[in-house]
Amino acid sequence: MKAVRYHGYGDSDVLRYEDAPRPVPGPGQVVVKVAATAFNPVDAGIRGGYLAQVYDVSFPHIPGVDVSGTIADIGEGVRDWTIGDAVVAFLPLDADGAAAEYALVPAESLAAAPTAVPLTDAAALPEPALTAWQALFEIAGLTGGQSVLINGASGAVGGYAVQLAKQAGAVVTATATARDAERLRALGADRIVDYIDYGRSPIQVDGGPFDVVLNLVSTTDEQTEALLGAVTDGGFHVGTMVFGPEKPPRGIRTQRVFVRSDAAQLTELVHRVDDGTLRIEIADRRPLDQAAAVHDASDNGRLHGKTLLLPAE
Repeated sequence: MKAVRYHGYGDSDVLRYEDAPRPVPGPGQVVVKVAATAFNPVDAGIRGGYLAQVYDVSFPHIPGVDVSGTIADIGEGVRDWTIGDAVVAFLPLDADGAAAEYALVPAESLAAAPTAVPLTDAAALPEPALTAWQALFEIAGLTGGQSVLINGASGAVGGYAVQLAKQAGAVVTATATARDAERLRALGADRIVDYIDYGRSPIQVDGGPFDVVLNLVSTTDEQTEALLGAVTDGGFHVGTMVFGPEKPPRGIRTQRVFVRSDAAQLTELVHRVDDGTLRIEIADRRPLDQAAAVHDASDNGRLHGKTLLLPAE
């Protein structure tokens, strides 16, 4: 089969589109014929070696933690799934991914693919939507009537977070670039803030202070400290890219989210896609052999929105 692989950590030029062995399922695993995988920033972080102490990958390594496709082979002990089933999954971050024609997937990670969108587009759901869900509800415990500030809402995680928070009955404020303002309002944001002055502490944002601040931006220690000024006493600061201070003020709780695969949560997210309450947004669709160019665009700040990588027919 054809796959994107790298044989050592480095910049985007370490990625090779090359022949690779087709995976064989072991007990509790299936092989999925890949319809699409989605680029996520964590793919670049792992490729660059920045997460080597967290995720120990072996080389050559196939990136791509999101997958949609159809089951092609089934390993011993797998129940409830049959060859030909359309599925989505969030793959283990320390195992080979889905930037290939076929991907090895733990059966426990599978969810039936949504039927309301093309199977390729479903690849844009697992990692960012699970990140938003786990940050807002598992960690921060967001409930109806609370207020939330989503800092850096322009990306895929931010888009899902806006929708999920609004559906939970929260009042949603989002920081984003001007070009994304109308899109985020359509997703459910009550207020859009186009700039946060981290030099001011506490930060003053309309609608604040907030019960929950979801920080999706790689802020400095000083900026993170300043952002805590927007959190109400006893509120929650959740970061996807940075840790908060060890001893935050005013009873504020702070935690970084490390997303994990959860088939039950993914199934709930799929149901919301199918009933029309959760929108999947795709910015671009590229052939799999252009993966290196997509990684390079991300590394240099030129990638905007969710990009899918599609194997050749």
